[in-house]
Amino acid sequence: MRSLALILALLLGGCGLLPELKDETAGWSANRLYSAAKEAMGDGSYDKAVKYFEILESRYPYGRYAQQAQIEIAYAYHKANEPASAIAACDRFIKLHPNHPNVDYVYYLKGLVNFNEDLGIMGYISMQDLSERDPKAARESYDAFRELVAKFPSSKYAADATARMKYIVNALASHEVHVARYYMKRGAYVAAANRAQAAVRTYVDAPANEEALFIMVKAYDALGLNDLRDDAERVMRTNFPDSEYYKRGIDRKEPWWKLW
Repeated sequence: MRSLALILALLLGGCGLLPELKDETAGWSANRLYSAAKEAMGDGSYDKAVKYFEILESRYPYGRYAQQAQIEIAYAYHKANEPASAIAACDRFIKLHPNHPNVDYVYYLKGLVNFNEDLGIMGYISMQDLSERDPKAARESYDAFRELVAKFPSSKYAADATARMKYIVNALASHEVHVARYYMKRGAYVAAANRAQAAVRTYVDAPANEEALFIMVKAYDALGLNDLRDDAERVMRTNFPDSEYYKRGIDRKEPWWKLW
């Protein structure tokens, strides 16, 4: 026991002999920290940029750079492909500074983070369409853009946010149709009809609804639900009178949907 106590005493005492790690930023002004962080951002050293911005915010919490540093941290995480950290930083800024002149940009950035989130390297390699991905990120992106447009309709980011919202709606509708198409191939006609119907009801003006209605017609016909089939066809002909899906069936004895 005495030997063990002696060893511990020597180890603890030895810790005091180790040189202290020097803080390279000691004594730096807020302006120097901000400039160094921006330089790191420009070089693509996003982790280093975040470190400098966090030091800046910690040392000069009431200075003119502190709030901007919080925004820059969110952007740095976004560029570093760390969406969870980026969104957390955006939410923090929005909560702390709801009336900040640049809070509209933070809403926009939050929408972009989710809009650009993919499935990693395999998603990039396969060039997977947004409609085939998990729609959770797309919905959260839509919510951020919607909040931006609702709260700041005159924002310079509003027009782009609106365009992205339209794309997201189309993508979400396409996602439902993608799933419905899968069910049709599996012969799960009830599930296919339900997913296609959900797309039509939820995303009223989405182009994907043309195929959704076609799937409904095919699924109801396969199930022998003729009234529902005819209703779906009526809606389809009203909204998509020139649809390629039934052009081949015109002037033929067999119904158009049986030719596909």
